[in-house]
Amino acid sequence: MTDLSTSFFGLTLKNPVIAGSCSLTGNIDSIVELAKAKPGAIVLKSVFEEEIDLLYQKEQNSIYTQNLDPEYLNYFDYVIKEENLGKYLDLIQQAKKLVNVPIVASVSCITSNEWISYVKRFQDAGADAIELNLFIIPSDLKRTNEENERFYFESVRKVNEMVSIPVTLKVSYYFSNLAKMMKDLSSTGIAGITLFNRFYSPDINIEKEELTAGDVLSNSDEYLLPLRWTGILSSKVDCPIAATTGIHSAETAIKMILAGAGAVQIASTIYKEGPDVIGKIIKGIEEWMNRKSYKSIKDFKGKLAVHTEDITAYERVQFMKYFGNKDK
Repeated sequence: MTDLSTSFFGLTLKNPVIAGSCSLTGNIDSIVELAKAKPGAIVLKSVFEEEIDLLYQKEQNSIYTQNLDPEYLNYFDYVIKEENLGKYLDLIQQAKKLVNVPIVASVSCITSNEWISYVKRFQDAGADAIELNLFIIPSDLKRTNEENERFYFESVRKVNEMVSIPVTLKVSYYFSNLAKMMKDLSSTGIAGITLFNRFYSPDINIEKEELTAGDVLSNSDEYLLPLRWTGILSSKVDCPIAATTGIHSAETAIKMILAGAGAVQIASTIYKEGPDVIGKIIKGIEEWMNRKSYKSIKDFKGKLAVHTEDITAYERVQFMKYFGNKDK
C-alpha cells in the first residue's frame, strides 16, 4: 500500500498537500469544505500585524478626540484588540472542533514587537503549529542588511520562547545571501521553512498612466523559482522545507518532492478549481508513485536535490549542458 505520509510543521501529515494561508482558510465554512478533500494540513488565513493595529487605531483616534480619562482610553484600546484577536481565536477553536486535519495558525508581520504575544494565544486556542509569515522588502535605504536579517532571528527567538508547539517560517527570496540565511535560520530550532511567500505586486496601466494591482493568483509556470531553491537548499538546511507558489498540479508537486520538499502548499489553484483539486493532486501523486514502484514519499524525496558541496559548480554544469553544446 502506498504511504503518502510526510513531515512538516513538526507534525506527521497524512499526505504532502497543504491548503495554504488565504481567504479560503479564513472562515469556518470553507475550512470544513477544504477538510473534506483531506489535505495534509490547513494553514489559517494570516493575522496581519498591521491589520489589528490599524483597526484599533481608527477607533482610538475617534475616541481620543472626546477628552476622556486616560485610564478609560487604555482600557478601550485593550478591548478593541481583544475583540479583533478573539475572532481569530474563535476560528482556531471551531476548526479544531469540526475538522480532523492539523490546523496551523499564521501571523504575517513586519516588526518583532507586540504581535509576539499573539502566538501564545494561538497555542492556547488549540493550534497544532504556528507559521510566521515574515517579510521585509529591502527597499529602505536607511536600513542595513544586518538590521533586516536581525528581524527574522529576533522574531524566531521570541516566539520559540513563548510557545511549545512547532514554529515554521514562510519567507521570501529577498536576501543578499539566500542560501546562508536559510541555513542559519534552519538552525534556530524552527520546524520548517516554506519557500516562498507570494505578495501583492503592482502593475502599471499605460493608458491611464497609473498603478494597478498585478495578478493576485499564481500561474502554473511560477514554480521554477521555488523549485530551484528547494533543490539547492533541501539537503543543506537543518529543518524540512515546503514549497509553494505555482503548484497547480500533481506533476509540479512531485517535482518539488524530488527536489527535496517535504510538503507543498497550494492556494491559487484552489481558487481556480475549487477544493476538489486537493484530492486530484493527492491522487496524481499516488498514481505516479505506483507507476514508479515507490512505496513511500521518503523513497523519492530529495532524489534530485543538490548533494554536492559546491552548488555553483552544479548550476554551471546545468547551464553548460543546455548552452555549451549547441550547434553554431
